[in-house]
Amino acid sequence: MSQDDTYKTSNDDIQELVAQSDSGARAPAGLPGKLLWAVALAWALFQLWYASPLPFMLDIGVINDSKARAVHLAFAIFLAYTAYPALKSSPRFHIPWHDWLFALAGAFSAAYLVIFESQLATRSGAPITADIVVAVMGMLLLLEATRRALGPPLMVVAAIFLTYTFAGPYMPDVIAHKGASLAKAMSHQWLTTEGVFGVALGVSTSFVFLFVLFGALLEKAGAGNYFTQVSFSLLGHMRGGPAKAAVVSSGLSGLISGSSIANVVTTGTFTIPLMKRVGFPGYKAGAVEVAASTNGQLTPPIMGAAAFLMVEYVGISYIEVIQHAILPALISYIALIYIVHLEALKAGMQGLEKPHDGRTLAQKLATWCGIVVGVCLLSLGLYYGFGWTKEYLGNASYWLMAGVILVAYILLVRHAAHYPDLQIDDPNAEIVALPRTGPTVKSGLYFLLPVFVLVWCLTVERFSPGLSAFWATVFMIVIVLTHKPLKAQFRTGGETFIAGVKTGFDDLLEGLVTGSRNMIGIGVATAAAGIVVGTVTLTGIGLVMTEFVEFISAGNIMLMLLFTAAISLLLGMGLPTTANYIVVSTLMAPVIVTLGAQQGLIVPLIAVHLFVFYFGILADDTPPVGLAAFAAAAIARSDPIRTGVQGFTYDIRTAVLPFMFIFNTELLLIGIESIPHLLITITSAVIAMLIFAAATQGYWLVKSRWYETLMLLLIAFTLFRPGFWWDEIYPPITTAPPQQIEALAGAVPEGGHLMLQAEGMTIDGDMVSKLVRLPLEAGDTGAERLANTGLTLSISDDAVVVDLVGFGSPAQEAGLDFDWQILGIQQETDRPDKQWMTLPALLLLAGLAMLQLRRRRQQTYI
Repeated sequence: MSQDDTYKTSNDDIQELVAQSDSGARAPAGLPGKLLWAVALAWALFQLWYASPLPFMLDIGVINDSKARAVHLAFAIFLAYTAYPALKSSPRFHIPWHDWLFALAGAFSAAYLVIFESQLATRSGAPITADIVVAVMGMLLLLEATRRALGPPLMVVAAIFLTYTFAGPYMPDVIAHKGASLAKAMSHQWLTTEGVFGVALGVSTSFVFLFVLFGALLEKAGAGNYFTQVSFSLLGHMRGGPAKAAVVSSGLSGLISGSSIANVVTTGTFTIPLMKRVGFPGYKAGAVEVAASTNGQLTPPIMGAAAFLMVEYVGISYIEVIQHAILPALISYIALIYIVHLEALKAGMQGLEKPHDGRTLAQKLATWCGIVVGVCLLSLGLYYGFGWTKEYLGNASYWLMAGVILVAYILLVRHAAHYPDLQIDDPNAEIVALPRTGPTVKSGLYFLLPVFVLVWCLTVERFSPGLSAFWATVFMIVIVLTHKPLKAQFRTGGETFIAGVKTGFDDLLEGLVTGSRNMIGIGVATAAAGIVVGTVTLTGIGLVMTEFVEFISAGNIMLMLLFTAAISLLLGMGLPTTANYIVVSTLMAPVIVTLGAQQGLIVPLIAVHLFVFYFGILADDTPPVGLAAFAAAAIARSDPIRTGVQGFTYDIRTAVLPFMFIFNTELLLIGIESIPHLLITITSAVIAMLIFAAATQGYWLVKSRWYETLMLLLIAFTLFRPGFWWDEIYPPITTAPPQQIEALAGAVPEGGHLMLQAEGMTIDGDMVSKLVRLPLEAGDTGAERLANTGLTLSISDDAVVVDLVGFGSPAQEAGLDFDWQILGIQQETDRPDKQWMTLPALLLLAGLAMLQLRRRRQQTYI
């Protein structure tokens, strides 16, 4: 077999892997193929209609959330049976009759909630036999659709939880419950919004589909290749340049793809051979691509489907999710680029030759400064200028903004027409020339406009994620339809314009269909994961999990976090990130918050959810099942297990971040009080991550000795968690007697809170002690402020006891209950800022640098 044949076979295997995991491996010909294509197109058009304001403006086809979820799942199940073969031996190029039957039955079971909506409303909680039959049929078909689209793991997990629903009385005492009848379980899971049609499927319907569609259209327009080529032109000349370009292009491709496997294939087919060319072994080239691609889902503003679920589960806006996630994502990517740099230094690699453009260094710096200043001025002008027009024009200012963006798009396309379209070079060719940076960047600047629209709608207009994605997708549709004919018109005109229009229309249809097929797995995954959520709400296993995890972790918060990380990695080997996040966060997030409070550690809920999110994503490169590692290994022609292991060693930097931001929430930009505080936090976090990367690579300025590695780890830990050592020197809190609670409540600033150490008996008869964060309402006196929170106390010299807690009050939500005792009030001590601990850490780092520099000079002389 020739090298070309080997490469072709490998490429076919890669595309098969992507199809199996993302869009379905079946590609039937003839009428079945056209029907499959038409159904996928209809799904995309339905989602666009549902997300648009047109139904409300025209008062036609208004669809409520419950109906939309049912239709969404009906499309997903139908396409799962027609696009995904049942077995590896099943036909790929035609659809068997029984798959048509299953597809129609599954779609009917989901659409049953729409077809018989009025009848179901009249018998809520009292289903008839037909309802139960349809629910059972729908559950079984959903489980099989999940197996086809995602493999057995999620189906098995959902089946185990279903079994637990019925077998509760026969379970061990620690997890036993009274059980549920078939009618009650099926009604709860299928006919309400507590189970399959719950929050997860709602997020998939409202938010996720549009973001996936937006990414598919960007890719179809050529943005993926543009981002890759721009990264390559900027970084390819550096040491290990292709690897650094892979990291940056994979981060940019995170805007396009929510799938780490698709990300690997999109950028890896170009970057992995180039990495091997400059000296990276095959398994390391694949590992760099895997580490970069899995981190693509961590990077705002588009972070994968699970990030949108956080909006619903945590109860915050998507812009807040972005705010909390941005610093860990950025420092993780910076560290990966640094790891690549260290690998290049260790191996003595060089970059590819950069074309000379005749400019001096001063001229290049002046150009870059001009670009940065220009972008800043343009951003400020748009922000304040648009704000000014809104004061005078009201909603009509949106039309003005649309016109400005449209004019900018036409001008950028006209400018891009002066440069040739970017072509994907053969990375295996004998000579690979770096593209010139200027022409490469200018050839596709208009691809940044829809991303700008998306970010503007999310951050400035504060639209919902669904509406923001809708307007960005609408603009993306305009680009797909027009950018090729406009380029043709600006270049030559004539017949090529008509050909460009036809090509643009074909690209649009294919982009819509691709977006729908990429959503099949996510649609059935969120529905199947809803079974887990429904089981938790039906059986109360969430409360049981608190006791179970507390027992196996002995109440230790670190052991609890390790246990949660292990579960996420284990489940993530078979479950997609979204389903993994739903399962683990549903079971573990409340447990960590509750048990952390009992140990005096207030853990924000967003920190726990991001913790689960991170480890769910890391499972994509965790041996022995990490599919992203298998895709990269196929491109690199390396051992997939070795590639996965190496990728995970690169991702250790990402794995430590969740543990750090649980204990130091400033990394999530929580509790930042000023601009200097923000700058210190960012700077120390970046330095800490770079030092940690150097420690894990065993190389900094020279190859590190074992004690130097330990010193680097100590420095990194200190910079990540300066409060750990500072608390030993200056105790962070003092505990005031509980009898002072009214006086202390009166002194708390408006919008503040009290930290109460409370003890009492739970409804199950267990005595617990925990730290309670009690937000204080407004009031003239401390006693009045406490009463306004719903808290009535009995204060004596011997004890302070809770007499009454108002139903639904802030005191009840904080975790206080009748007859609990207040043991003390924690107050922050007046002490120097913990950031002073960074100084001795930096001094130690400077001393270590001197040691390594001296050794490097000695090695140079030798």
